[in-house]
Amino acid sequence: LEDSMQALLKQLVGKALFLIIVLGFGGTFQNGYHNTGLSSPSPFILSFINNSWSTRYEEALPPHMGTMIWSLIVSLYGIGALFGSLSINLVSGMKMAVVCNACISIAAAGIMLTSKAAGSYEMIIVARILYGFSAGLGQGIHQIYLAEISPKNIRGTVCQSAATFLSLGKLLGQFFGLSEILGREDLWNVLLCIPALFSVVEVLVLPLLPDSPRYLFIEKGDEKACKKALQTLWGDGEYREEIDEMLNEQAALKRAPPKSALHFQSLICGLPSLFQITIFSYDVFLKSGIPSDKIRYFTLGQGLFEMFTSIFCGLLIERTGRRVLLWGGYGVMSASMIMVTVMLYLQVGLGLGPGTFGMTLNSELFVQSDRLAAFVITGSQRYLLFSTVGFAFPFLIKALEFYCFLLFACVGMVGCLYTFFVLPETKDKTLVEISNEFKAITISGKSPEKKGVETKL
Repeated sequence: LEDSMQALLKQLVGKALFLIIVLGFGGTFQNGYHNTGLSSPSPFILSFINNSWSTRYEEALPPHMGTMIWSLIVSLYGIGALFGSLSINLVSGMKMAVVCNACISIAAAGIMLTSKAAGSYEMIIVARILYGFSAGLGQGIHQIYLAEISPKNIRGTVCQSAATFLSLGKLLGQFFGLSEILGREDLWNVLLCIPALFSVVEVLVLPLLPDSPRYLFIEKGDEKACKKALQTLWGDGEYREEIDEMLNEQAALKRAPPKSALHFQSLICGLPSLFQITIFSYDVFLKSGIPSDKIRYFTLGQGLFEMFTSIFCGLLIERTGRRVLLWGGYGVMSASMIMVTVMLYLQVGLGLGPGTFGMTLNSELFVQSDRLAAFVITGSQRYLLFSTVGFAFPFLIKALEFYCFLLFACVGMVGCLYTFFVLPETKDKTLVEISNEFKAITISGKSPEKKGVETKL
């Protein structure tokens, strides 16, 4: 780990580290924050919905209607994120896309901030949809940007930073949700606007930083601008190896134009979305018997553990490779879902899973021409599942209580087995080499020369 840290710090010179931080707070951090930031103030928001309904219609809010409105507030975030993911394919130029996306986040914060004064829970729903759109688009752009600015030998670690910022967003969402800070009835709308502050910084700073070198070379055909961007980010040098890799990728694309079909393997990266249930952690811990005034501290401990796991895996990923961490993460998640009833009974929170590794792998599976379309597919799957779980979970936990986690355990086991038996390793390989390996994947996990049928979507 010490060697990995030294090698990383040696290469993080120029403006690369600064760009990674700026992209992180404007990208996956936002998604992580909005996943957990809604959990702590949920009792206050439900109270606000009740009061708004009573004031408007002069009658008490029916319980089923309250559950329905709350489910919409949670699940429509996923629908917004779905449309944000679909919009990735329309992106032209990473830097400008990030700035425009940050403006959407700022507009959503303005609506959320004024919803309380207006007495409108509909404004909360609208803000959540816009937050979702910004998060869905921002997470995809963030991962693509990281993959396109990083050298091959540290690409895994750089791309893994997206998962670290996702965990940091979750952690800060739980931290600011403490009653001693912003988790109070008079400040819940301010709590849900914190990420917009980072979006403002992104709008001001990002225009001063370079665009993606790979985008400049392969999409724009500007080798001079590409080399200048590399030097700005990583310090002086010729970067012949990186430019040669781009040339090889460009030549491969000319020989074999991009196909409309994308590898089925990319879909495996979207499975972790089934486990995005942290929004309901307040309800889950409350049902486990934990006092309501202590729940926020349990979720904060869970966030700290997930943050530590993400950083540790970021340092480990170039040494162990992606595949081991991915199938191992799925296996651990499946086992922890099976044990979750016991864990909650013992009042222990869990923060494990494969989602952090999936981000790195998803950034490496596709060459330049296919990458945007691939993120549309995986993002669509991720947020469709998020919306489904977000809408259904309040009803599931009422009907099945903790037995509902067995459904997630089954999906995790499928991901573990599929990754272990089929998915190849991507460590220390160029994007063209990785693409060729996936073209050779068959149902039986063997090469095309042997028996098997090529698996594509």
